[in-house]
Amino acid sequence: MMDNNLEEMSSKTCCVFGASSAQINEAYLTAAGELGGLLARGGWRVVTGGGSVGLMGAVADGALQAGGHVTGVIPQFMVERGWCYDRLPEVVVTADMHQRKRLMSDMADAIVALPGGVGTLEEVLEAMTWRQLGLTSAPIVLLNTMGYYDKLLEQLSVAIEQGFMREDHAALWQVAETPAQVMALLEGDVAAGPVTFKPKY
Repeated sequence: MMDNNLEEMSSKTCCVFGASSAQINEAYLTAAGELGGLLARGGWRVVTGGGSVGLMGAVADGALQAGGHVTGVIPQFMVERGWCYDRLPEVVVTADMHQRKRLMSDMADAIVALPGGVGTLEEVLEAMTWRQLGLTSAPIVLLNTMGYYDKLLEQLSVAIEQGFMREDHAALWQVAETPAQVMALLEGDVAAGPVTFKPKY
């Protein structure tokens, strides 16, 4: 059950993307659980893809253990395959993946991308595209646990350097090395600042 004090202060919603794989380094799972707890204690409601395993399950567990509220947004076919996390207090079932992403974006005051595979990469890159086009104003933070996103950041730097993106597009996202720094960025602690990634080209 959600702590009443946390429920009263939960006016912000953070959409968290992340891996559904559990066959990963324990450090990723630990960081995801820590982030979930910090979000809940900071008064953020958490929205995930509704899965029970991997980083999606870990961030949900962290938030729930801290007394937070977690909403899972999951397409019908995944529910039918038994992939929906039965611990979640609220689940929204969508018709398909596209509706799922649109709804998660609409719910979000902020978006955090944990490490993940092609699904996570597709989600966060689409979120960046929507922010570039003005379809969302939610800040986007990459949690760069163990340098997971270094290569993606390098590729984005190449795109800017070679003219496929404008230099100001680098402001579409921020990068944090730890869950605590994610929270500092979400709460507007400019002293924490984004981790800057300098192009190598």
